Order: sequence, then structure tokens, then C-alpha cells
Amino acid sequence: MSFAAKLYLSLAGVLLGVGVLMVYSASITSRPTEFERVYLVRHLAAAGLGIGVAIVASLMNADHWRRWSPGLYGAVLMMLVLVMIPGVGVRVNGAQRWLRIAGVSLQPSELAKIVLPLFTCHLLQTRRDPQLKWWPATVPVLWPTGLMVPLVLLEPDLGTAAFLSVSTLFVLYLGGWPTRRFVACGWLLLPACLGLLFLKPYQWKRITGFMDTWANLDAAPYQIRQSLVALGTGGWWGTGLGKGWQKLSYLPEANTDFVFAVIGEELGLAGTLGIIAVWCGLYLSGMRLISSRPPQSFEFAAGTTLLTQLVLQAAINVAVVTAMVPPKGIAHPLISAGGSNLVASLLTLGIVWSLARTEPEQSAVLQFDQSSLQQAA
Repeated sequence: MSFAAKLYLSLAGVLLGVGVLMVYSASITSRPTEFERVYLVRHLAAAGLGIGVAIVASLMNADHWRRWSPGLYGAVLMMLVLVMIPGVGVRVNGAQRWLRIAGVSLQPSELAKIVLPLFTCHLLQTRRDPQLKWWPATVPVLWPTGLMVPLVLLEPDLGTAAFLSVSTLFVLYLGGWPTRRFVACGWLLLPACLGLLFLKPYQWKRITGFMDTWANLDAAPYQIRQSLVALGTGGWWGTGLGKGWQKLSYLPEANTDFVFAVIGEELGLAGTLGIIAVWCGLYLSGMRLISSRPPQSFEFAAGTTLLTQLVLQAAINVAVVTAMVPPKGIAHPLISAGGSNLVASLLTLGIVWSLARTEPEQSAVLQFDQSSLQQAA
């Protein structure tokens, strides 16, 4: 096993271990009860399931994921439809995003982050006629996103919908789409900006509250204020593991969306920078593994997209907690209290490992390459 492979697995284990510690610490309330252990047990159960799924996924090869991607996409699309059916989908805090199966909650949009890039890469790989004009050549690649994103928007989950759209554009970039076509798509998306006029009141409040954070902290959203207080209280070295105060019913979602703020309070700036460094190391080691695949192969495109998505989600969570972007309910992969997100994150790592270990001679090069597109243009 190469050094990059050992580092990849080790850093993933470090993040998972930190997650177990911080979920237990962040679950402590001002009146300790048995619920702290409940959160920990649920997290450990999700971690165990995720590790098992990741191991199975890592034993597959790229051909399996390529052939299974249409079926996996169809299954997740069906789940997204079922979520919207009254009495079937579970509504939490005004959002209908979950299915409850045998007492276990499942969030299909988390699985969509995996299957959509895989299926899009598969469609790119099967494009055999680069001489087609723009829309005939593009529509067969974009229709999966066109079906899935509106369903996610209806939940509503604007952040995940944007995340899925960006991942598709990233796949097209890796597949060799010319820059001029991205620019053209940008112009076509300008009318979508009119959709800002139809944002819900709470969505507008998030945007305006974020803008107020740096001008008038008292007008900032409550969770952002408490998050910044937690980070400031931690200082350089933190108050000590388990000794934070903001999690004691002051900081909302302390063990999920804002667990990074608890890390900042209890482990200080050193702890938060350490987590960021581990994520950077995981990304670089993962890309080192993927880089052995042909640049425009299914393995390289899918592996790079999935790994980038995972690290990007962690970066967005850090940006929300530190008030660099408007607040959005997004978990910190591998660290936030477990569930669908933890299982999906571990599955992503397993798939990336699977794609990286596929022998180069087994790789199928994407037909949607740059040279062919230039000829078509």
C-alpha cells in the first residue's frame, strides 16, 4: 500500500474519531440526561453502518459503478418523489426531506450527491458522437440534473439543489467542456436570478442577516452570533474538551450544523486549524490516488468530483460557522452527529478508494474530450 493510500485512510479515521468525541461533547446540555448517550449511540450506529458500506464499496471496481449508475440514479430519483408524497415523506422544521424506513430516517438528497455525479460521468463516457451540435450533444448529459434538482428544490432545499448543479458543471469541466460554453451557460442562467424575488421570508432573512453580521452584530441571526461567541471564547487553545459553555442550550444545532463552533470553543484556534489541515491532507492524498488514472477517464472524473464535493461541503460548513457565507443548514462531513450524511460521507470515501484502485488499463476514457469538442465546434 502506497504512502498516499495509508495517509488517505488514516486521515479519514482521524476525522471520524474527532466526530465521535465532539458529538458526545456537543450533545451535553445544561441539564445532563440520558440523551447524551442516545446521540452518541446513534452516531456510533451510523458510523458502523457507514464503515461497513464503505468497505463493500471499496471492493468494487469502476466498471461496477459505471454499469450500476443508471439503476442507482433511478432508485434515488424514485425516493425523491416518494419524499414529496404526504404521509410518506417526513417533515422536520418545515422541510420534507426524509423517508422513515423500519424506524430509520433516510435523506435521499444525500445519496443524490453521490449517484448524480456517477451517472453524469457515465453519460459523458458513453457519448460517441462529438459532431452533434450544442443542444443535441448536451441535453443527454444534463437531463439527469434537470430531473433531480427541481425535486430537491420542492423539499425545499435550495443549498443542496445548488450543490448538485455545481457538481454537474464540475463533471462537464473535467470531461473537457470548452470554457466558452460555460460562459454561454452563465448568460443563460441570468434569468434565473429573477427567482430571488420568490425566495421565502426565512431565506431572505438569512441573506439580510448575514449582511448585518459584519455591520451590526446585534442584528445578525441568533445562531451566527452564538457561533462567533463560541469561537471567540475558545481563543488559541480552547476551554478544554467537554468544558464549553455555548453548547449548554445557547448554540443551536451544537452537535450537527454548528459542531465546528464547539470545536473552536473547546479546542481553540489550534483545534479548528488542525481540522482544516486534516481535510486538506485528505483531499491531497485522495487526489494523489486518483491522479494515477487517465485524466479524462470515468474513474478520474467521478473520483475527483466525489472527493471535491465532500471537502467542499466541509469548507461550506466552516464558512457558515465563521459567518463568511449566509447561514445554511449543512452538516460537517464525518464530524457532525451521524445519520444519512455520515453514511453518505463514508460511502463517498469508499467509492473514491474503489475508483482509485482500478487498474489504468481497465479505464474507459471519456469520449467527451476537449479535442473532439473543438472539432465539433
